[in-house]
Amino acid sequence: MTIKEAQNKGTIMLKSNQIESPKLKARLLLQHILDKPRQYLIVYDKEEITPKQQWEYFVNIDKLIQGIPLQHITHTQEFMKMDFYVDENVLIPRQDTEVLVEEVIKIAKNIKEPQILDLCTGSGAIGISIAKYVPNAKIYAIDISEKALEIARKNARKQKVEKQIKFRKSNLFEKIKGIKFDIIVSNPPYIKKGDIKYLSEEVQKEPQIALDGGYDGLDFYRKIVKQGIEYLKLDSYLCLEIGYDQKEEVIEIIENEKKYKNTYCKKDLYGNDRVIVTRVGG
Repeated sequence: MTIKEAQNKGTIMLKSNQIESPKLKARLLLQHILDKPRQYLIVYDKEEITPKQQWEYFVNIDKLIQGIPLQHITHTQEFMKMDFYVDENVLIPRQDTEVLVEEVIKIAKNIKEPQILDLCTGSGAIGISIAKYVPNAKIYAIDISEKALEIARKNARKQKVEKQIKFRKSNLFEKIKGIKFDIIVSNPPYIKKGDIKYLSEEVQKEPQIALDGGYDGLDFYRKIVKQGIEYLKLDSYLCLEIGYDQKEEVIEIIENEKKYKNTYCKKDLYGNDRVIVTRVGG
């Protein structure tokens, strides 16, 4: 079987099982199996692949049909022009979250040696990206999952920023008493508990702890906004990713605390409300 034949068969199998983006996933999976770039698959599409490669490819095509995310098979996801290791223990970084990271980077570059807290770090994508683009930043990366922290440490070493980041197992602010930050950033769980079962099969394969935002999806915002005041310096920033329909509710939570000011929202590439930024007032 040639590269072209394998890719075409994989695409047909995925498409017939209503898998989203079948052609793209078939190609990316084959690139992973062959350990070759896209250009190689185009130029050498008539090259035969070995029986072992065929077997591995179609076993993993079956995994995709079962709803296993491609990233859990390839163990890689691009984010902020970097490759991050991911598996079933962490949320797969999304392009939407780059809007949050870019905003934090812009803010951090105007602060001398900014001290930043990344809550619910997961794969470490947010904190590591900030460290990479703001070399003078000092970052604490917090997660309640030890398995997630192991992956985040691995990614920090891969991107050579491990000296800038302190990883700590903590339930939000529990284990960071007495520290004040210039920026707190978080992409917390924000899916309504009752809505998780309606998510795509792929998303449901991701860790529930990284999805479940409680009955109304706002549990973590209430905690972070209320408790965060104690850990923010005067005039410092709280930057949050939100669900596309949560802008008004999260802003109301912030305004109810009466200690924040200059709150604004940024949209993602699809025009959805995605990031809320606010500051601790005087």
